[in-house]
Amino acid sequence: MPALGCCVDAAVAAPPFSNVPLTVTATAPAASLSSVASMDDMPCWSPSHSASLYRVDAWGAPYFSVNSSGNMSVRPHGEETLPHQEIDLLKIVKKASDSKSTGGLGLQLPLIVRMPEVLKNRLESLQSAFNFAIEAQEYEAHYQGVFPVKCNQDRFVVEDIVRFGSSFRFGLEAGSKPELLLAMSCLCKGSPEALLVCNGFKDAEYISLALVARKLALNTVIVLEQEEELDIVIDVSKKLLVRPVIGLRAKLRTKHSGHFGSTSGEKGKFGLTTSQILRVVKKLDQAGMLDCLQLLHFHIGSQIPSTTLLADGVGEAAQIYCELVRLGAQMQVIDIGGGLGIDYDGSKSSDSDISIGYSLQEYASSVVHAIQAVCDRRSVKHPILCSESGRAIVSHHSILIFEAVSASVYDAPAMSTLGLQYFVDGLPDDARSVYGSLSSAAKRGEYETCLRYAEHLKEMCIELFKEGLLCMEQLAAVDGLCDLVSKAVDASDPVHTYHVNLSIFTSIPDFWGIGQLFPIVPIHRLDQKPALRGILSDLTCDSDGKMDKFIGGESSLPLHEPESEGGDFAGGGHYYLGMFLGGAYEEAIGGFHNLFGRPSVIRVQQSDGPHSFAVTLAVPGQSCTDILQMMQYEPKLMFETLRHRAEEYGRGQDVAIIALANDLARSFRNTPYLDGACSGSLNPMGNNGFYYCREDDYGASEAAGDDEQWSYCYA
Repeated sequence: MPALGCCVDAAVAAPPFSNVPLTVTATAPAASLSSVASMDDMPCWSPSHSASLYRVDAWGAPYFSVNSSGNMSVRPHGEETLPHQEIDLLKIVKKASDSKSTGGLGLQLPLIVRMPEVLKNRLESLQSAFNFAIEAQEYEAHYQGVFPVKCNQDRFVVEDIVRFGSSFRFGLEAGSKPELLLAMSCLCKGSPEALLVCNGFKDAEYISLALVARKLALNTVIVLEQEEELDIVIDVSKKLLVRPVIGLRAKLRTKHSGHFGSTSGEKGKFGLTTSQILRVVKKLDQAGMLDCLQLLHFHIGSQIPSTTLLADGVGEAAQIYCELVRLGAQMQVIDIGGGLGIDYDGSKSSDSDISIGYSLQEYASSVVHAIQAVCDRRSVKHPILCSESGRAIVSHHSILIFEAVSASVYDAPAMSTLGLQYFVDGLPDDARSVYGSLSSAAKRGEYETCLRYAEHLKEMCIELFKEGLLCMEQLAAVDGLCDLVSKAVDASDPVHTYHVNLSIFTSIPDFWGIGQLFPIVPIHRLDQKPALRGILSDLTCDSDGKMDKFIGGESSLPLHEPESEGGDFAGGGHYYLGMFLGGAYEEAIGGFHNLFGRPSVIRVQQSDGPHSFAVTLAVPGQSCTDILQMMQYEPKLMFETLRHRAEEYGRGQDVAIIALANDLARSFRNTPYLDGACSGSLNPMGNNGFYYCREDDYGASEAAGDDEQWSYCYA
């Protein structure tokens, strides 16, 4: 950097940094995700550079990649996906968001894209990993998992899991009465051997429902979370004349110390201690029902970071299992719970809450080995292996797409020679003295000192403005001076704020609630070098409605420039971002902060046609009416109130009143997100290889009947 020798005294009309090139450099480490500056010497930017920058291959393989067009693409069959089967995400978004008149679906973003073939591949990969470990280690029982529906209760997700997993007896786990009802219904079409595991706190109604499921020939297991539940099970089963299958959840001494391990250990929320287990066994024996105890369940915690911790917990549980066999229980199954993690940042680290230090195969092999070793030592028959791997099954299959509508640009005024002189001349003596010190430090090349003086001068000017001693033009001038100084010494903050058409609280609640990080990547323009750094600010009027932490420990994200001078994307087209690996929990726990509702959803399957995919389900996002009704409002009555107010204050202006009423009615029907919404229902159609289904076939909001139309103003 050139010396700041051009610095002059306050009396001389020249900015102290006027001859210094205002070059801004990135402040992040060169080895980090945000190291755009470290790639400045690259002669040209390519999609492979973007893939490396955003670590796509590390966290996304084998399902996501950057294609030659610079767009994110999905490989629906994982490693077995052929080149012509890859699906361009931008094409999906265009088809979903384009108007119906141009062959699109007219859906408004944000948009959830579900890929059932990815879901199928995840299920098959989990099953194959356990099958391989069982065969390789000559384990003498089989594996059959269950999906905990709390991860994603969506009807089509659960039905797909039952359908895809039927051939290998894949079942479901429920933790509440509504979840049990949906699991019972879905498993009627599954394998008769599939387990229906009933977890969670239970009352008599829950237990009665689980016993009814057993009467319906569903392979139901009631897992005791509390010792008191056993009395209800014994009593209700006798009344219903149903012989229950009982499991119990053990509190292990093994402790998962990470964020997701708070339910593990002796003081965990769920499960029975050693003393409680012994009392349960004794009570079952006295009731003549010890043979009903057949399953042992435990849960170390989600996102188990290493196989060392996994093997420790599984080995401890296997000892309890063998003890239950010794005590006379007819044990059949050991359910290792959840915990199979996801590598959200691609770091392959066992020291992180958002990564894991093992592969799927290593996980399965570790479980099989730990249980087999204990059972062989104790001469106990190998149990059926079960896991409740929800996060690992559904995370990859769902992608949240949202749009950046603008990016803030720092607009500190340029500092001219005359402007600086005017600013300095208007300062009180003490402030002029600080400016003089700033100039002297610039002459000496003391750049850090310059920054301190500039900040001090700004603080003084703010106080002077509050006291009415500086005008607004002078306050703006000090902003320009500080910006000039920061740029001259390469200390300006290059981070922009990108405003996105999204609610963090509704669509990414884990980021706000527990600091969970997800990969976020532009889904297009990846053949161009991202020139800016940004954080994401959502639509909500809440300071927490922003994303300023990203994978790799970054506080900002490399992003592309708006293609219009005003900082928005309207002039140069749309700018789409994708949040990946969010298929578990985000939809299930999202709320209605600021009454932003459920995003639009489409279900996409790979097709061998010219477009490589087909849309088999499309559901618009919730309208303002839908959300208001959930909050106990009556939108039709609300509209009538507003219509009467319009008539009251618009007498003699019938045409204007009708137009206003039409606008009000549309507002109730539109979604709460920006840029309007499609109206009317989706109809079945075929268009260039795409197949759309009616929303009323899939539980979407039905259009109001003729008797419910809002009279005379319906647009």
